[in-house]
Amino acid sequence: MKLTPDAHSRQDRAHRALMAEIDQNMRDTSAQTARSHLSPPVREALEKVNREDFVPVSRRQDAWNNYPLPIGYNQTISQPFIVALMTELLDLSPADRVLEIGTGSGYQTAILLQLAKEVFSIERIFALYEQAEVRLRPENTPTLHLRCGNGFSGWPEAAPFDAIIVTAAPETIPPALEQQLAENGRLVMPLGIPGLGQVLYRGVKHNGSLIMEAKLDVSFVPLIDNS
Repeated sequence: MKLTPDAHSRQDRAHRALMAEIDQNMRDTSAQTARSHLSPPVREALEKVNREDFVPVSRRQDAWNNYPLPIGYNQTISQPFIVALMTELLDLSPADRVLEIGTGSGYQTAILLQLAKEVFSIERIFALYEQAEVRLRPENTPTLHLRCGNGFSGWPEAAPFDAIIVTAAPETIPPALEQQLAENGRLVMPLGIPGLGQVLYRGVKHNGSLIMEAKLDVSFVPLIDNS
């Protein structure tokens, strides 16, 4: 559907307001995250990707609000600030290959595609995988690889990855993901049990060992092992 000039203007204002709120969130949490602002490439990616395209039609009026939204199947599209922070913590370069566990609506995937050389994304729920594939089809170049499968297994034939991002929370790090992370690779993921406390972690693989650092208390849907 083509937007009217007034609708474009409202959308632009809402997007700018959201970016200002994310900037404030970054400053407010910098003592925990050690990141007080977004890098220019991450900011540009967030400004380029239209969140309205990745939420259900019935919730598009809420797309520019800084909170998660349901996307069906007991899953959510993450809060924009958390998407921004997790992307920032990946420290991506244009040559990086990224594995994403939990495609969901495809919003985080679309942002990763602006920043990395290749993105491999896995979604366990087939209906969400199909929807994301349609939404991301304009970006479906050789740089994008989508799969419906078990995130706990990772994508072994495409490993190693320079960065791995997990958008749902397991209780512990799946061993396959640690194995598939390249030396000096970065892992950003939540860990914990829903309702009992979850923490966002950033890990770096050094000399074959993964060194994890807690960043921020968060709330995510659980990562399900459907093997």
